[in-house]
Amino acid sequence: MAYAPMTARSREEHHRAATPLELFFDLCFVVAIAQCGASLVHALAEGHPGTGVIGYFFVFFGVWWAWMNFTWFASAYDCDDVPYRIATLVQIAGVLVYAAGVSLAFDENDWTVAVVGYLIMRVALTAQWLRAASGESGPARTSALTYAAGLVICQAGWVGLLFAPEGAKRWLFLVMVAAELSVPLVAERGHQTPWHAHHIVERYGLFTIIVLGETIAASTVAVKSALDEHEALGELLPIAAGGLLIVFAAWWIYFAVPMHEKLNTNREAIPWGYGHLLIFASGAAIGAGIEVAVEHAVGKAHISQTAANAAVTVPSALFLLMVWLLHSRHFKRGAAQQLTLPLCALAILACTWTGTYAVLWAAWSRRPRWRSA
Repeated sequence: MAYAPMTARSREEHHRAATPLELFFDLCFVVAIAQCGASLVHALAEGHPGTGVIGYFFVFFGVWWAWMNFTWFASAYDCDDVPYRIATLVQIAGVLVYAAGVSLAFDENDWTVAVVGYLIMRVALTAQWLRAASGESGPARTSALTYAAGLVICQAGWVGLLFAPEGAKRWLFLVMVAAELSVPLVAERGHQTPWHAHHIVERYGLFTIIVLGETIAASTVAVKSALDEHEALGELLPIAAGGLLIVFAAWWIYFAVPMHEKLNTNREAIPWGYGHLLIFASGAAIGAGIEVAVEHAVGKAHISQTAANAAVTVPSALFLLMVWLLHSRHFKRGAAQQLTLPLCALAILACTWTGTYAVLWAAWSRRPRWRSA
């Protein structure tokens, strides 16, 4: 299949699944997500939740958007030839550079390394879109060229942001986020790229597993800390058990419905795809919250018990609510089924004030949902 023309793949293609290259691409995001989580843990443990959450959103947006750009393009145009593979590997290199710059961006608002990482990714992805345009005609060609132009313009904006006054960078960042999100809306207006619904849902599911893996890692840290810190054993074991139950429930709930049946046009797909920013970010933040709870239990976090509990319960409730909003509500009938997940989210938030067993109680609050998922 080497050097095959980059023509659009069929949306009706049977047995479309993630490729080894896509799986490898996702794996490299583990590093970037871990860096985002580590920065959030430090901020929360030091008692800076406001700046921590804002900084986490900013750096996680960069991770999510880089993954989004590649995933939707690949769903429509993955030809798996040598130039395509090389371009994807270049994008992976850019992801790793971005990951290396996460802590600087988070702690010092220095986005230089992160922007260089994006520049590497964008050169490769722009070339991919231009190559796709060369194999298309009419509205499809216009759409591909619009994507390429949007990438160039937005990347120029990110480079310009490096030279903006320090006090204005945060606000200009939000302007750039809006610009980035508008590119697909403009490019897809006259022509819908032929993304594959089943493939897209699978890809999102795989990334969800990656972010939930951060919670598994955090629970492992809790178990290890419990073994090392015998004096805090009574507090650490409930955190470890609760963390595992939370991630088990999160996995169960997310994969309970065949979401590909609901994605037919961009009208459904774009809000669903964009909404996953909060699913992915909250899923990864649960792991960070568990690490904060562990640090508090062993006396390393300078925060109250309630603040340590909130580091787990708030992202857990947000994950649950967003999964209901984007997934489950489409398949539920009647008020009782529709209210189950939102009420569980409220119950999890209430666990914030349940003392040292908050993580375990938060996990238990999800339990009834398992039977009806």
